[in-house]
Amino acid sequence: MFRNLPRYDNYRPVGAWLREVPDAWSWEPGRTIFVERKVADNTDEQMLSVTIGRGVVRQAELLSSSSKKDSSNLDKSKYKLVEPGDLVYNKMRAWQGAAGRSVYRGIVSPAYIVMTPRASSAEYFHHVVRTSMFSKEAERWSYGITSDQWSLRPEHFKMIRFPLPSPGEQAAIVKYLAHANARIDKAIAAKRRLVSLLEEQSQVEREACFGAGIANQRLSSVIWEGPTNGTSPEISETGELRTFSISVVRDGLVDVRDSDIKYVPRAAVRDPSKYHLRSGDILLVRGNGNIGLVGRAGLVVTDSNDGIYPDLLMRIRLRSGVSAEYVVAALNSRSVREQIESRARTAVGTHKLNGADVRGIRLTIPELDIQHKIVDELSNIDRAYQPVSEKLAKEISLLKEFRSRLVADVVTGQVDVRAIAATLPDAREISDNQMSEPEGDLEDALSESEK
Repeated sequence: MFRNLPRYDNYRPVGAWLREVPDAWSWEPGRTIFVERKVADNTDEQMLSVTIGRGVVRQAELLSSSSKKDSSNLDKSKYKLVEPGDLVYNKMRAWQGAAGRSVYRGIVSPAYIVMTPRASSAEYFHHVVRTSMFSKEAERWSYGITSDQWSLRPEHFKMIRFPLPSPGEQAAIVKYLAHANARIDKAIAAKRRLVSLLEEQSQVEREACFGAGIANQRLSSVIWEGPTNGTSPEISETGELRTFSISVVRDGLVDVRDSDIKYVPRAAVRDPSKYHLRSGDILLVRGNGNIGLVGRAGLVVTDSNDGIYPDLLMRIRLRSGVSAEYVVAALNSRSVREQIESRARTAVGTHKLNGADVRGIRLTIPELDIQHKIVDELSNIDRAYQPVSEKLAKEISLLKEFRSRLVADVVTGQVDVRAIAATLPDAREISDNQMSEPEGDLEDALSESEK
């Protein structure tokens, strides 16, 4: 299904975001393919969102599976109606791939553009607008002062040219990609299942390191200072003082990456030194929409005297004679997680801990030499599992890259899948099984011959 896909017999150059298309295909501006839908005043319809990763989804589904909050207006009279089969894109994020076909009826924010294909396959164009090449073309047609303000207006979307195969070829492409994506999904699911099993086994071994001792000491008994909340002035592009997002708490460490860094005005923080960090400090997430992230702890490994930490993090400094690495590991252990989640309170969709909650957490804190020994054992477990997990993560990443390249080649006519599509059952016959558990691994999924 994936090997030795043929090219079309003849191509012609078209320029712009594609170099060439098959000779029999058209190269049409969007205005001849789509008509904009601008129907409003349907306030009783369900809310839809357009995501970069998944295309058009129900907003309720998106909010229930993430820490995002409902940011829609109470007055939805100007929200736009979407019918199944419409193509929807976020005009501020089209250049990042926030576009796709809707299978739902609902309404979207006025910031979204709704396009209805005149006579073409919405499924086919769903794949086209989610290719990286189209995203670059959308970026070329978007404009604004900064990237955060770039906008792809509908009049400019209609000027972008699209590859347009015949209706029969569009149907063949959609059918082929339905089967190809189902097979790739199974391969990815197989790898993810292995990752989950490894993580579970690793967690069991990590929990065993803490032994069966009774957690009879409050965290307050080993705290020298804190917990101390951070501060979060308004972010500014011209700010001089560095801060970061709460995502820096990763895998038991405070790992600040370039994408995490933000800036705030120095004048907005009365005494920045109150929020400096030094090696050995612990940062703990005190609030998040996802309760599984509340209370996660990370160890600060380098001094930071040129910035501040945000309000949704707490800083803890321990007394001497206690290993910060051990305390972080204990806070992130399964037994302590149960305490944290039982203490967290929720308000407006955000789960939060206060200082008293954190100080009251009970831990088993052995002698310092035993703490060091446990930290070493935990490190050995991580070293045993990490190479396998990294290998699986790499395979998943490669599989996603393969999918992106395959879809792009198919929908732009760089390969001809008509003959293979003719041998496949209708996509409806496999749609219910696309999320089923895979039977084989990646190699089986990608090399199985078609009958």
